[in-house]
Amino acid sequence: MKVSPQIHSIFIANLAGAPMRPIEKAEIIAGEGIASDRYALGLGAFSKTKPKIRHISLIALSALAQANSQLLIKQQEPFCEGDTRRNLVISGIHEDELNSLVGKIFYLGGLAFRGTELCVPCQRPAKLLRRPDFMAAFEGRGGLRAEALESGTLSNGDLLTLLHGQVK
Repeated sequence: MKVSPQIHSIFIANLAGAPMRPIEKAEIIAGEGIASDRYALGLGAFSKTKPKIRHISLIALSALAQANSQLLIKQQEPFCEGDTRRNLVISGIHEDELNSLVGKIFYLGGLAFRGTELCVPCQRPAKLLRRPDFMAAFEGRGGLRAEALESGTLSNGDLLTLLHGQVK
């Protein structure tokens, strides 16, 4: 039996460059993102220079595992979940399946989101972590950004579903 995709962990940072911190529940504000997160507050690193929808960002737990296995082979330090600077880590889904949500409406814990674009690995996490291997490790598996269409609360364990049934 296949495991249903679900929120594995939730992270926020209240300022650009601040360390990501795990939280158990996230208050989602439609049209803004996660309450107290840097992008919902307009304080993210790219809030003013590259304005776009950055309400939430998601990454597959499998993407992190793949990146870390490549790093370990090269005897490099693996990344922790919060190091990716993504808000939600999703388990039970392959990175390609998560990436395919761009342009689609999906639900997390019953709240609607629209996938807006892929998160292409950039220099920001590499510089903050002083780890130049970030971009190469997450190439093609950096996750996606999504627009919050509804307000409500997300919690660890909430399921990821599509309009016409579960993600396959």
